[in-house]
Parts: sequence; structure tokens; C-alpha cells
Amino acid sequence: PSQIGNRALIAAGTGLGEGLLIWNGRSHVPYPSEGGHVDYAPRNEDEIDLLRFLKPKYNGRISYERVVSGPGLTNVYEFLREVRGIDEPNWLARRMDDEDPNAVITELAMEAKSEICEKALDMFVSAYGAEAGNLALKLLSVGGVYVGGGIAPRILDKLKDGTFMKAFTDKGRLSQLLVNMPVRVILESRAALLGAAA
Repeated sequence: PSQIGNRALIAAGTGLGEGLLIWNGRSHVPYPSEGGHVDYAPRNEDEIDLLRFLKPKYNGRISYERVVSGPGLTNVYEFLREVRGIDEPNWLARRMDDEDPNAVITELAMEAKSEICEKALDMFVSAYGAEAGNLALKLLSVGGVYVGGGIAPRILDKLKDGTFMKAFTDKGRLSQLLVNMPVRVILESRAALLGAAA
């Protein structure tokens, strides 16, 4: 990818982190952001109903972090169970109670062992791609978009199946700009530590 131009960082984990790397003509200068707390923008009927489902839970205002994060994945799962009525078998309900729900959803979705978990991860990854595309537009990150955080490495095959990139590039008249933008997943687990040291 081109070394020149702004770069964007988006990282879903316990929350949704976003960061900016601004190209000043010589080097990239990092800037913090609270972009993960922008208003959640639903794009289809499922997402509109998800927004309606989440509004009472969070006193009316929903940010992207409420959907694109570990707790967000559980929110999507609960929406599919309670609003869409997708079946949650007893064995799955027990696992959701006894273990980390996000880990359970991710594991069963990646192994194609649960319809509700697969659908939840699908909606999550699509929303992740959409917000990554929003950030890329705002920053004009022609130098690339970097996907960090703890979730991405665990769902790498899902990120590669087209769901993320379809949402990322679905930007109407500016879609071609996004199609040409490099997108990379950070696999170095110490990236944040190395950045702080630098």
C-alpha cells in the first residue's frame, strides 16, 4: 500500500476504538478520537429494528460501540433471540450463562454450529465494515485502514468472506474511493504496547 496519505485505525474489543494517522507530508502523526461513540446509523430493516431494541436499554441514544464491540455482539445476539425469534437451544442458553457470551457466539459462528450465532456475527461484521467505511470517508484515509482490537484476529476468516468489505465499500457515489483503499487486519498482539513505546 501507499506510504503516503492519511491512515485510519478502527479496533473493536471491550469497546470501539478509533484513531487517526494524519500524513503531514513527511510522516504520520497519530491523533486520538472518540469516533466509536458517534451515532449508530442503521442501514437496513434488521439494523433499524436493532436500534429500536437497544434504545430503551441505553436511555435512548445508541452509539456504534453498542453494536460494534464485544458487548455489542451480545446485544445483536439478544436482538435476534428476542425480536427476530431465532431459536436458542437449551444447550446454547446454558453456555451463554456459564461462559463469556462473546466467546461462545464467536466460537459457534466460526464453526457453523449455531444459526443464531452465525447471524449475530454476520450482522456484527457488516456493521463493523460500515463504520470502518464511515471513518475512511471522514479521514480520506487513502494510506489505508487498519483493523485492530482483540476481536478481529479471532474472526479473521469471517472478515475475509466479503461481509466486511461489502459494507465498507457500500458508499454510493464514493464507493470506488473505498474499493481502492487498502484494508489490513493487525495481527501483532503487542501493537498498542509497541505504539506507546514509540
